[in-house]
Amino acid sequence: MSSRLRRVAVRAYERLLERELDGAPTHVAVIQDGNRRYAESQGKERTQGHHAGAETTESMLRWCRDLGVEELTLYTFSTENFERPEHEREELFDLIEEKLRAFADREEVHENRVRIRAIGELDRLPERVRDAVDYADERTRGYDDLHLNVALAYGGRAELLGVARDVARDVAAGDLDPADIDAAELESRLYDKPARDVDLIIRPGGEERTSNFLPWHANGNEAAAFFCTPYWPEFRRVDFLRAIRTYESRQESWRRTRAERALALVRSVTDRELTEAKRVLGQFRGSLPDGELDEELETAD
Repeated sequence: MSSRLRRVAVRAYERLLERELDGAPTHVAVIQDGNRRYAESQGKERTQGHHAGAETTESMLRWCRDLGVEELTLYTFSTENFERPEHEREELFDLIEEKLRAFADREEVHENRVRIRAIGELDRLPERVRDAVDYADERTRGYDDLHLNVALAYGGRAELLGVARDVARDVAAGDLDPADIDAAELESRLYDKPARDVDLIIRPGGEERTSNFLPWHANGNEAAAFFCTPYWPEFRRVDFLRAIRTYESRQESWRRTRAERALALVRSVTDRELTEAKRVLGQFRGSLPDGELDEELETAD
């Protein structure tokens, strides 16, 4: 197939996918994987792969805005990335600094009120990168139409271990009662956290794992996951639409499972429990085959 015909086919597929979608997840998180492998496959320097990936990141922000996504979190530099060779780390830091400042100055960022923040162990970053983080934060503070979180020096396991140590220390010092330890207390001790739980995690590049990314906000929320083979610089809008379709299919499956459980509850409860059971089941009207829910509710009456 010629490149022109391929582009026409992809655009047609995009339109088909958009017609099938009912909406978009509120919070999407992306593991930007495959920059180096993309560069190697093209016979280029690794740094060129990172620059190509940065262009996809700009497109991703635009796609999120167009489709109604309210929050985007990008896994940009993990704690494990500190183990890379020094010259590669420095080139990455240069690129991150450049893009943070460029994003913070972009007219469309201000027109669309995009809030830019960084999350992670920011004190481990070079001063020039921390300065760029502060610059982007200050330039976009007060915006809330679309939140862009850039995960830098981030590691989910390290984050949770740090929270556990903080809690243990405060309990030992008598500053925290073990009875007061709940989900809200733990969440308050996380890094500057995303505004919302994660609905969908996307990982390009062929790997099928979430690599310790946002375990509290993604895994804890049972976020949908979409894995695909294109490297991050090759990730296209049609891939994003396919990811959203995966999210919607999972949500539909989840609602049906909950509805079936509620239906089983109605069939088994005593009269004293019936009112509550019917209330729960009524929340899932439309998730079961036509007439099945109404039939059960009428029988329960």
